[in-house]
Amino acid sequence: MQIITTQQELTQVVEACKLQRKSIGLVPTMGALHEGHASLVRQSVEQNTVTFVSVFVNPTQFNNKEDLAKYPRNPQADAELLASLGADFMFAPTPEEMYSEQEMKETFSFDFCGLDKVMEGKMRPGHFNGVVQIVSRLFYLVKPDRAYFGEKDYQQLAIIHFMVERSELAGTFGNLQIIGCPIVREDSGLALSSRNARLSAEEKETALGISKTLFQSLEWAKTMSVKEVEQKVIDTINAIDGLEVEYYSIVDQSTLLPATTFEHAIGCVTVYCGPVRLIDNIKY
Repeated sequence: MQIITTQQELTQVVEACKLQRKSIGLVPTMGALHEGHASLVRQSVEQNTVTFVSVFVNPTQFNNKEDLAKYPRNPQADAELLASLGADFMFAPTPEEMYSEQEMKETFSFDFCGLDKVMEGKMRPGHFNGVVQIVSRLFYLVKPDRAYFGEKDYQQLAIIHFMVERSELAGTFGNLQIIGCPIVREDSGLALSSRNARLSAEEKETALGISKTLFQSLEWAKTMSVKEVEQKVIDTINAIDGLEVEYYSIVDQSTLLPATTFEHAIGCVTVYCGPVRLIDNIKY
């Protein structure tokens, strides 16, 4: 596996792949890779001639500098895992390589038509501007045929679908496919996340209450209304010592608008386990 650190080298490698008519898969990540990321890489390796994996903690999508500083980083372990999975290229640039000084200071502008005003967007203003900024740049640089994202970050996945449609990136790159991949969980049910590395053993046990409650809510949905299930999930998680719900919203899977029935609905939750912010979701 080749490690690339500059845009210039990346462009040269991509052009060579395109000349050889190789299909390209892209897995954008912020590193601290785990089995969830590995599942995306495996799918890309299976479906494409070459696979590029970006490992970049993107500063423009963090509205909390402390959260950015604490985000786990382990590039050597990431490289070893990617090599074992059969990835061909790891793109690991510095922030200075990806952005000009001006870009670091200004908020990237994009019209989300309201998709960024709910849930994560409401709690983290500017977050999705940074996500679209880096993902669109990676698309322009790598020119992938397929790009892979985990469904744990469901709102992010919906926004990337929207961004591709609005920006006509699919036309620019032929037929760029955005592929959402199912949440990967530990045997206990806890959704895999890079942030789990910041949990103590006791906090990790406590965090199981998130997924257990979401799974329980599938039963509650058989006899309760959407609003009743929302409140039941919030109350149940908040009753667990060490957990605090930031939001739980049951929304339409496509529009992210509040759901009135459970048809085509998904419940998205953000919970603080101690100081660590965890997200999860459940499809109804």
